[in-house]
Amino acid sequence: MASTTVDVLPTGRRTFSSIPDLFFIPEFVFGGLVWILVACTYVNPSNPIGWVMFVSIFCFIGTTLWFFIFLCGANQSSIWPSLDVFYHFVAVILYLSASVILAYITVLRGSSVFLPQDEVTHLCVSVCICVCVCVCVCFQVMSYLATLLYFLHAIFSAIRWKRS
Repeated sequence: MASTTVDVLPTGRRTFSSIPDLFFIPEFVFGGLVWILVACTYVNPSNPIGWVMFVSIFCFIGTTLWFFIFLCGANQSSIWPSLDVFYHFVAVILYLSASVILAYITVLRGSSVFLPQDEVTHLCVSVCICVCVCVCVCFQVMSYLATLLYFLHAIFSAIRWKRS
């Protein structure tokens, strides 16, 4: 069963009016927020945060390239709908793994026990832990929202791919 994909994927300004491709802009926003919040926060286990940074930067750059390919109209061959689905499912898997790591770090952050010597130190440590946990929760929420957006984009791209 041969199918032609002439005009299956939008190009130019039509990218902003198709359902799966409307998710590009929120993916930029929430992916960029994850990148910024993780980059400006000191987190003690740096190895898992390195993975989160890799995922956020990789997906941000990949989505940027993908977006410009769509805007320029270079996505009109028959392979592009399946590549669109593949890229967004890979992004979902990567972001989901990063989100789970962030949730684990947030749980570790919230359950860390400090035994300061005096009340002033105890107050400072409590405020510091509260601020760090709040920031961890912020980039965790942004990461899960980015995961959701990539998942929705992948599902709608798969529907579009099956229709082509």
